Amino acid sequence: MPLIPMQEYAARRQRVIDQIGADSIVIVPANNEVTRTGDGSYYFRQNSNFYYLTGFNEPDAVLVLAPGYEDGNFILFNRPRDPLMEIWNGHRAGQEGAVKEFGADAAYPIDEFYDHLPTLLINRKRVYYPVGRDMSIDEVLMESVNTLRSKVRSGVAVPEEFHSIEPMLHEMRLRKSAAEITTMRKAANASITAHKRAMKACKPGMHEYELEAELMYEFYRHGCRTPAYSSIVGGGKNGCILHYITNNEVLKDGELVLIDAGGEYDYYASDITRTFPINGKFTEPQKQIYELVLKSQLAAIDMIRPGVPFFDIQKTIHRILVKGLIELGILKGDLETLLEQQAIRRFYMHNSGHWLGLDTHDAGVYKINNEWRPLEKNFVLTVEPGLYIQANSEGVDPKWWNIGVRIEDDVLVTESGCEVITPGIPKTVAEIEAFMAEGK
Repeated sequence: MPLIPMQEYAARRQRVIDQIGADSIVIVPANNEVTRTGDGSYYFRQNSNFYYLTGFNEPDAVLVLAPGYEDGNFILFNRPRDPLMEIWNGHRAGQEGAVKEFGADAAYPIDEFYDHLPTLLINRKRVYYPVGRDMSIDEVLMESVNTLRSKVRSGVAVPEEFHSIEPMLHEMRLRKSAAEITTMRKAANASITAHKRAMKACKPGMHEYELEAELMYEFYRHGCRTPAYSSIVGGGKNGCILHYITNNEVLKDGELVLIDAGGEYDYYASDITRTFPINGKFTEPQKQIYELVLKSQLAAIDMIRPGVPFFDIQKTIHRILVKGLIELGILKGDLETLLEQQAIRRFYMHNSGHWLGLDTHDAGVYKINNEWRPLEKNFVLTVEPGLYIQANSEGVDPKWWNIGVRIEDDVLVTESGCEVITPGIPKTVAEIEAFMAEGK
């Protein structure tokens, strides 16, 4: 059930209108429905920018924000009601619902968008839309502008500037409202329950997809109708593959399993990674690598607060991991030299984390004027250090081979610090071993 009221979507649209000015127009298309070969369609997932401004969850629609337009500022083109199609596929809002339920000032059938567009563009200086994202919109827009150019001599003004709407929306999406944070907590809580269920169920001889099924059960049971991304369940060597999603191999005694999975609630994502022993007991090498990764994650989370540059998180993780790998004999050399050479990239190839929200890798730039941007209150980000030591790694003792560890949590930046919104999943070695031993 959506937790964000329609008033908040209206406030977002007004913020956009306030920024673009009275002589501009915004056009944002929804996603189209994708059909499979044969009967049926794939599960529909709305365009995040469109949903951010409307809360409207139907395909084949276009939002238009046209300040001062005679029909109103917010016009929605969407599918009309169709009793026959609704028998097969469910309720449609139609034009009446677009106005009554979603706050549109006016609504028209989507098939009429092309006919209305030239009129909407008259005397608009600037057009804001997702440039290059939807070729059909690009083409229709250019055709409409060309139609208007033929009327310039009659005094019709034609748009002179075309801007991407995405930078504006992405900056807005970075700063989460109270309702958005509540929604993200719902996604996080479902994901916490899912990870604990998978950890408790795990045993040698299972297939990776069986653990994935445990995750999916809890996602669905708690209202997350889809995962936020394809779940990663990688046992042994597969835990060293960053985006492993095949999930079809047998989990082996004595190896680790890495699970990177999160549910999506009302389009807001959770993103959690845990790594644990398949048989419930870490070997000494596994324990040493795991505790090093955990040490770096806890230190990184501890430094998060408003004003801290995003990249400082990465630097903290790098320093701790490199120092630890030197102590374990996996890296050899001087700490500062190895940091300068980025020697850690051999075993830790990705960044410290990413923004989180309507998308798993959410909108928003990480640098401003080529400087790493400082964190702000109500930003949400992941913190996910890892180490991945593949078999046959040159110069590395075989006892470390096929150990892949990543630990990831979702973190809300607060007024004076931060809050981990994905707590409660066993994370220390002792907690994991005790939790997995319960009931066995």
